[in-house]
Amino acid sequence: MQYSFLILMQSLNNDFLTLAANFLSLLGEETFLIVILLIIYYICDKKAGFSIFSSLLGAEILTNAVKAVVRAPRPFTVHPHLLADRLETATGYSFPSGHTTGAAAFYPAAARESGRKILLVLSIILAALIGLSRNYLMVHWPVDVITGLMIGLVFSLAISLIFDRIYEDRNLRIRFCTIYSVAGGVLALILTVLLSLKAADETAFSDLMKILALSCGAYAGCLLETEKVNFKVCRSAGKGIANMAFSLIIILAIMGLKAVIPPQYYYPGSFVRYALIGFWATGLYPLIAVKLKLLGVAESL
Repeated sequence: MQYSFLILMQSLNNDFLTLAANFLSLLGEETFLIVILLIIYYICDKKAGFSIFSSLLGAEILTNAVKAVVRAPRPFTVHPHLLADRLETATGYSFPSGHTTGAAAFYPAAARESGRKILLVLSIILAALIGLSRNYLMVHWPVDVITGLMIGLVFSLAISLIFDRIYEDRNLRIRFCTIYSVAGGVLALILTVLLSLKAADETAFSDLMKILALSCGAYAGCLLETEKVNFKVCRSAGKGIANMAFSLIIILAIMGLKAVIPPQYYYPGSFVRYALIGFWATGLYPLIAVKLKLLGVAESL
């Protein structure tokens, strides 16, 4: 049945649908989601930013852990005649769909924070369409998309409520960030060593290591922001854009370091890059921005 569905998708192939599928797939990719997160975190609402990225990180960690256990092959590897596209985004194993999980964990969580039901409905439809685009591009089976959608929605509509409460209690937030930054860092370092020694399956564990490293840095940054910075979101359009642009430029520069890291140090380099991206975005940049008066300080720590 899954194969028949993909054959049906392939029979619909045309330039317009291919363009639409690639665009929808882009909306579920990490760089695009990071840009939106920066806007929310620096300009709109810190609590919402914390809750949304926690929903996204938690869902992606679970999805990549399941990928590593199940190790399902992708459709185009099982049936080479399927016309797969956007293969550069088809890293890791197939089940569940990471793009669908990310979209379902991110967009409905953001819509829920807005309090507008119509946006919540539209965000769920968008997540489903992003998942469908992955079927059209032949990089995922239908069951991958359905499972990814379910995981993402559980995090965005239920577990993100817990993240809201964690953020509202400063002491609880500090404990949470401390525990998860340490746990994420330790697990990521273990996988880094195993991958470097070729003692772990690269396809299964590479993406999981990166998302764990990112979560380690992000929660360490939140800890720094909570205890030493406590910035207030910037309502000025000009300063808000400047904050997002400055932070994003450094993030892209950190991503670009991949090109200069020697192949033998790829995994340690990846660990450092992803941890640094998370730490920079949530903690280090706000600290610098406050010093430069691009961000103000809230009334109390």
